[in-house]
Amino acid sequence: MQDYNYVWANCFEITLELSCCKYPPTSELQQEWENNRESLLAFIEKVVHIGVKGFVKDAVTGAGLENATIVVAGIAHNVTAGK
Repeated sequence: MQDYNYVWANCFEITLELSCCKYPPTSELQQEWENNRESLLAFIEKVVHIGVKGFVKDAVTGAGLENATIVVAGIAHNVTAGK
């Protein structure tokens, strides 16, 4: 699903595994959160501003352009603007 979303939905997904235990007991979930909270928040703060963001507008009219292809030199993955 991650590959599909990256290629077709301009969405980059990640999976974070916080422990070696696939199904920790409910009683341990709060401690897992406490153990990883600061690292997770630091990660989010770091990556939230990476990537393509903004509006694609017509240079003359200023109207929004739907489905415009955005090409960045040196990156082999184009981004398509939404609505």
